[in-house]
Amino acid sequence: MPHHFRPSVFVKRLAAAAFVLLLIPSAAEAQRKRRAPAGGSAAVVVDERLAALRDAPRPTADLIRRLGRGRLVAVAGERASGGVTYLRVLVTSRTGGWLQSEAVVRPARAGDDARLLRLVRGSADFDRLARARLLLETFPRSTLRPAALLILGDAAAEAAERLTREARRRLNPAEMQAGGAPVSSYYLNYNGLDRYRRLGVVFDFDPASNSYRYDGAAFREILRRHPRAPEAAEARRRLAAQRGGDFYP
Repeated sequence: MPHHFRPSVFVKRLAAAAFVLLLIPSAAEAQRKRRAPAGGSAAVVVDERLAALRDAPRPTADLIRRLGRGRLVAVAGERASGGVTYLRVLVTSRTGGWLQSEAVVRPARAGDDARLLRLVRGSADFDRLARARLLLETFPRSTLRPAALLILGDAAAEAAERLTREARRRLNPAEMQAGGAPVSSYYLNYNGLDRYRRLGVVFDFDPASNSYRYDGAAFREILRRHPRAPEAAEARRRLAAQRGGDFYP
């Protein structure tokens, strides 16, 4: 009689442990990207269009890799070439190269928060929101935080309108009805929300109009942390408009 194999508890636990070990490299990689390597002053990539890491300080030098927005690097030196300033940066303890200076901001460098705010204001759609979030994360003590928060909130409110239009096109009413779950479940699980959620931006869903609404967290943070800033009055107006009446902090 053939014997049927039944995995023991030990085998099951071993398989689970192996699966966890497979996840460790990716988790370690994510943690490494959130921490600048040793060997220089910390900087963060804010303009990925210029973030080409090259083996020499010139635009025609060989490309080592392209760095994504939000990537932390260490600045170990700089050199001017052809009217452009290049930074010698370390991406890891083993990998380095030359990066155009406008691609990054440095938390310890005076005026870089203002330079990033100008980039935020010149950006559009998701880029504006993502760069505003980078300013808030990179410069926690900047006097420009209220301005960045107001921009982030406005960008999120505009995104809610775009996401509503997208979700209405892509979510099939007949399929939702056949699936049996509440309509709000399909909208709140729409994958278009994922990249916003990773930035900490949350949207509520209004079932009466089948539309998203930004939850207003950035506006409330202005009133909570910067009540005397010029942007506070604007934040109150935004929240009053959302609630359809007067807002009292």
